[in-house]
Amino acid sequence: MPVLKGKELRVVGFLCNWCSYGGADTAGVGRFSQPTDLRIIRVPCSGRVDPMFVVKALLGGADGVLVSGCHPRDCHYSQGNFYARRRLETLKTFLPALGIDPDRFQYTWVSASEGQRWKNVVSTFVEKVHQLGHAPRIEEAAPYLPLAAGGDSPRAPLRPLAYPAAGTLAASLEQLREKIRAALPELDCVIGWQQGFDALHATPLFMRKPEDVDKLTWGPLNVHNLATYLPQFKNRKVGVVVKGCDSRSVIELLQEKLVEPDNVRVFGMACEGVVDMTRVQKALNGTGSEGAGTADGAMCADVAPASVAAEGDGLTVEGETPARLKLTDVVAEKCRTCDTPVPLLGDVVEGNASAPAGPAPDAPPSLEALDAMTPEQRRGFWRAQMDRCLRCYACRNACPMCVCRDHCIAESRDPHWTTQEGNVREKLQFQVIHALHLAGRCTECGECQRACPVNIPVLSLKQWMNRSVRTLFDYRAGVDVNAVPPLLAFAVEEKNIKEHGL
Repeated sequence: MPVLKGKELRVVGFLCNWCSYGGADTAGVGRFSQPTDLRIIRVPCSGRVDPMFVVKALLGGADGVLVSGCHPRDCHYSQGNFYARRRLETLKTFLPALGIDPDRFQYTWVSASEGQRWKNVVSTFVEKVHQLGHAPRIEEAAPYLPLAAGGDSPRAPLRPLAYPAAGTLAASLEQLREKIRAALPELDCVIGWQQGFDALHATPLFMRKPEDVDKLTWGPLNVHNLATYLPQFKNRKVGVVVKGCDSRSVIELLQEKLVEPDNVRVFGMACEGVVDMTRVQKALNGTGSEGAGTADGAMCADVAPASVAAEGDGLTVEGETPARLKLTDVVAEKCRTCDTPVPLLGDVVEGNASAPAGPAPDAPPSLEALDAMTPEQRRGFWRAQMDRCLRCYACRNACPMCVCRDHCIAESRDPHWTTQEGNVREKLQFQVIHALHLAGRCTECGECQRACPVNIPVLSLKQWMNRSVRTLFDYRAGVDVNAVPPLLAFAVEEKNIKEHGL
């Protein structure tokens, strides 16, 4: 049969071997008329369809993608299509973040005996794709870089940000040090923070001897999420010092049994926020833009400060030219919406923090900026951002939930998911792989974005995915150590997923 309208389009179909492929064969044997646009790929089960298959096809030039499997409760492997349903529905809500029309992707169920249904399914979907026309390519999008896209729009913090008096903070820190010294003989090491190469930076500290504990620091410069190091100490006893947001990553690692609870000791302190070093440098250089922070005095970033102290709602920087920074001006964006200032999990927790003034907002500024864009603008936005990407993998290496970096699919040659070409499509594909692998697992610690040397707002992709997971499954990662991430489970009757009636 000729195509429905005009020139043939590129439509990819992933069909379950046991049902939908048989249904397509039945339609062919019955000589039902069908559009010729569809290119079929047979898979063992719809549960074998990785969402990345769909994204790779759409980014690679496909005009539409159809996934079809056995009807729920009729899976040849009992549960494969239940898992597929959750993954594919989550993917469908994620595609708009990339500027891809979700109508270009559909999944459905067709049994081997339903030749007529298969004919209707493929005809309806291909007709829809023809109405949409050829899919726009991200490489051809006009670059779009709105000022608000980097999350610089100011927002009042969810709670007052004020560090305790120097004496009170020192007392809490010393108590924490004593607890660590007492536990150290039973542990291989305890991971914390120490002063870095200058007073304006902190760096991870691996405490193995009692004298190492004296180097432990606490304050707004402790930006790293130290939970990233825990999987490297598998089968060894280790302690870790955490902020409230870091504790969620520890919980998620425990949920997925990536670390053993008997091998981890958690030492926590209440946190009043950490700084965004980009904003601090802008403020100290006197080049702060609106919403980026201001300083009472300007100081060249090339001159190392002598000391930095946090007290109350300010950050005092002593150096050649002293400066007083307001904490709310230079705080990391995640701290403005943080509702877990006190660790949710801890063998030892010191200090107190002010309670949030209200519920966390539905979307942080960077996600709100993405929401405000049209699909064409989102394609242009990611085109411009990926043009700047260095493909250095700093975002992946800093992520506490990326535990297979030595065998990362982004660098694999078998299967060969991505090339090392420096084009926009390959770079975006890597970022999408990262976001999809963190679906239902990302605790939004922001390490991926903080580690990016060119300040690409990659966290917004994970935030979009997290919002989809919350909407569909009412789940928030890193809150309950006994919970199961939603994409590692299924429900026979899904509350928020409607069966698709193609």
